[in-house]
Amino acid sequence: MTLSGTLVASRGRPAIAWLAITATVATVSALLALHALSPEFDPSWRMVSEYANGRYGWGLALMFVSWAVSTWALAFALHPLASTWPAKVGIGLLVIAGIGEAMAAAFDINHPLHMHAAILGMNGLPIAALLIGVSFARAGHWGQSRRVMIWLSQLPWISVVVMAIAMAMFFSSLSRAGVVMAADSKPLAALPDGVVSFGGWANRFLILSYCIWAVAAAWSVRGQ
Repeated sequence: MTLSGTLVASRGRPAIAWLAITATVATVSALLALHALSPEFDPSWRMVSEYANGRYGWGLALMFVSWAVSTWALAFALHPLASTWPAKVGIGLLVIAGIGEAMAAAFDINHPLHMHAAILGMNGLPIAALLIGVSFARAGHWGQSRRVMIWLSQLPWISVVVMAIAMAMFFSSLSRAGVVMAADSKPLAALPDGVVSFGGWANRFLILSYCIWAVAAAWSVRGQ
């Protein structure tokens, strides 16, 4: 990068970082609004993507669009600071995660491509957070927030594990209740007697953890 390019990047980074923060806040706000607008979806076991089947499916699409914008803006803000190959791979995975989030806005839970969108978004960001978190810590980009950012870079992975455990327990509980779920099964209208799930909360914790890391990362580099 030339000197002039470096100056442009450094001057533009605060604005891009603030865009990432603003879009992330919009993502969380849209999710909270959906809870209020569509109370018929029990958040304890209904997935966030199921809001597409409610009256305010457009609100879910808006949430995913905001999420994609925040992820791409964060990748753009962090890219000039990525000097090692793990950091650069992490930036690339951020871009891929943003593609998954944008796909989720275009293809809702009723479309076959929604699962592909989830794979890109849910798997891309945790790996990106870990690679960027460690690489930037070693390079001194996190400043005094180094220890906090190293811990926060692991939060997305923790949420993925929690989500996996929650879903495994949910399907195991359904199996014991005599309910067999397949790829072509219709969504449950209600939980069978004796089945308890916290998968919905785990799904929301996953989204929140991703957003927390994004805000923290953008805030840490906004002045660099």
